[in-house]
Amino acid sequence: MFQMLRRKTTLPDSAQALPGRPRPIARPGKHFVNGRALDGPFPAGSKLAIFGMGCFWGVERLFWQQPGVWVTSAGYAAGSTPHPTYEEVCTGMTGHNEVVRITFDPETISYRQLLKLFWENHDPTQGMRQGNDMGTQYRSGIYVFNQEQQSQAETSLKECRGLLAQLGRGSITTEICPAPTYYFAEAYHQQYLAKNPWGYCALAGCGIVLADGAGDPLRQETNSPSHSTT
Repeated sequence: MFQMLRRKTTLPDSAQALPGRPRPIARPGKHFVNGRALDGPFPAGSKLAIFGMGCFWGVERLFWQQPGVWVTSAGYAAGSTPHPTYEEVCTGMTGHNEVVRITFDPETISYRQLLKLFWENHDPTQGMRQGNDMGTQYRSGIYVFNQEQQSQAETSLKECRGLLAQLGRGSITTEICPAPTYYFAEAYHQQYLAKNPWGYCALAGCGIVLADGAGDPLRQETNSPSHSTT
C-alpha cells in the first residue's frame, strides 16, 4: 500500500515513465458547448493558457463559462510519456498533470483575470492532490507561453502567498513552468460536465480574493453536486 501511494504522489523520471505511443490517442473535434474547433484555427490575436487545478472536468467548465474565452479543452501535460491514456496517467507513471488549455481574447479577458480564477478556485497548497483526489495528475500548475505570462504568474503567486498566510494556510506548491507538449484527453473527457451536468466536480477554493486587475467581476457559477469520481 505504501509503495502504491508513493508511486501515485512522486513524479517518475523519464527512465521510469511508461513508454506511451507515437500517435495521438484522441482526435480533437468540436467543443460540445459552443461548437468551435478544439484545435483551431483560432481568431487572430487569440492567446493560449494552460492550468492544472485538480480534476479537469470542473476546471474546464469554470473557464468555458467566462466571456472572452473562445474555446477550452481537457488534456495532459508536464509529463514524460508521449500520447498517454487516462488510465496510464492515473497510474502515476507518466508524470502528466490533468490540465485545461484555454484559448482566449486578451482584449476581453486578460491573462491576469485567468490567473485570478486559477488561484481562487482551488487549493494551491496540497502538493500531489486536490481534496480527496490524490495523485501526480492533480497537482497545481501554471504552464506559461512567454515571459509576460511567466512574470504575471510569479507576481500573482506572491500575492496569493500573502493572502494564504493571513488565513494560516500552508506553503504554495504550484509549479510554474514553460508550456510543455499538450496532449488532448479522450473525447469523453471533453466538456464532461456539459454532457453530464450532475457529474463530479471537486473545485473548491481557500476563500481568498485576488485583485481583478481590470474589468468587471468575473462570472463564477455554482458547481453541480458530485455523484461520480474520476
